[in-house]
Amino acid sequence: MYHEELESLSLNFPSLKRAQFWMSFSENYLKHLEVLENVGMTGIEPTEYNGEQIVPIQFLAKLLPDPSTLGPRTKGRTCIGIVLRGLKDGKEKTVYCYQICDHEACWAEVKSQAISYTTGVPAMIGAKMMVDKTWLAPGVFNIEQFDPDPFMDAMNQYGLPWKVIELDDFDLDS
Repeated sequence: MYHEELESLSLNFPSLKRAQFWMSFSENYLKHLEVLENVGMTGIEPTEYNGEQIVPIQFLAKLLPDPSTLGPRTKGRTCIGIVLRGLKDGKEKTVYCYQICDHEACWAEVKSQAISYTTGVPAMIGAKMMVDKTWLAPGVFNIEQFDPDPFMDAMNQYGLPWKVIELDDFDLDS
């Protein structure tokens, strides 16, 4: 799956040998998506219907529930993480840094799903760090071009605590 982080990470870390973006979905979700793809509802090219030009995915979006109404009935948790392998102190090391967010806890706190929470809180932290000049420089920058430590500290402070697990003998190539 494409995600713009892959472009900015490879640009700002030219020694990066491999970067991949993955998302996990339930079998039920994937089956529904497969059916919608099979009948052409995920298409982005306009098609004629009753003399009108429609874009199937836009029509589908109009039929689906408004995402803002899903919060009270969304259950479960999100997990956002990254597996990193590199050299630290001259030794190869592999770690998994991750954050888990509960949908129901987010709804109780801010009337939002965890997906929106895990999108909005980091954006708020970035904006706050620009306002307090922790992250401020002339020009345009991506997040990875700034010192990550204040950002990661703020993630813990503002409801998105993260953990790191060392992965001994983890084979990223398999």
